[in-house]
Amino acid sequence: MKEIKQNSLQAWVLAARPKTLTAALIPVLLGSALAFSDGCFQEIPALLCAFFACFMQIAANFINDLFDFRKGSDREDRLGPERACAQGWITPSAMKTGIGLTLLIASLTGLSLLFYLWGKLPHGGWELILVGVLCILFAFLYTTYLSYRGWGDLLVLIFFGFVPVGGTYYVQSGTLNADVVVLSIVCGLVVDTLLILNNYRDREQDARSGKRTLVVRFGEKFGSQLYLGCGILAVLLCLWFLYTGHLTLLEFIWAPCVYFYLHALTWRKMVAIHSGKKLNSILGETSRNMLFMGLLLSVALCQ
Repeated sequence: MKEIKQNSLQAWVLAARPKTLTAALIPVLLGSALAFSDGCFQEIPALLCAFFACFMQIAANFINDLFDFRKGSDREDRLGPERACAQGWITPSAMKTGIGLTLLIASLTGLSLLFYLWGKLPHGGWELILVGVLCILFAFLYTTYLSYRGWGDLLVLIFFGFVPVGGTYYVQSGTLNADVVVLSIVCGLVVDTLLILNNYRDREQDARSGKRTLVVRFGEKFGSQLYLGCGILAVLLCLWFLYTGHLTLLEFIWAPCVYFYLHALTWRKMVAIHSGKKLNSILGETSRNMLFMGLLLSVALCQ
């Protein structure tokens, strides 16, 4: 990569990690698709949820970049994509400012949603304040503490599943139901495959840094099986929507089943590569699979 000017626009774009925004938008898309299917879709709350999710994801990326740099986790033997602070593209003081500004934009977006819905929700809107505070706490605690204790996968299930899918549906419908719970788990499992792959690739470096991920705790074979298992469970849970009538058999085949076919092929490649920087290509395929699942399942739910 050519030299990046310190604190330049290009540096900030790289630090924001645009490719990760897919993981932020897919839960909002799925929650909105289910709302559309149930006849309660609202454009403005859906758009505000999407903006909030994107800015929170960028803030979390900035926080991760800064605190991993401070902890020394972004070592010279790093296998994943290069990080802004570690490479000197952005100074730590500038990154602090970036974190503050991004969280401010996310908070203003959340307040706009709160203002739009105030008095229209079962608890008046106070519940949105609680969710917003939890999202900000998660952004900090994940990188600074919880990911080092092996809580990452559970937190992904919550904050890329239940919170964004359920929250997006709730602000449009004012209610929650079993369909939302199942869809939240499906989404969380699919997004978690990204984290599992990252941890699978970085297992040796994480062990040296004291990062006790599930793959570090239980081993490489467990990590590969967990990756495959999350995809299998996500597809099996989609059978629920056959039962409730949200999906036809044909839609189940060309949405969840197509995803699983791609997921299984990617898993076989992951196991064959086993270790090293070549696993970064599997990261791209996993992101593609997640995008396909989100888009195809959303379209199927909207039919």
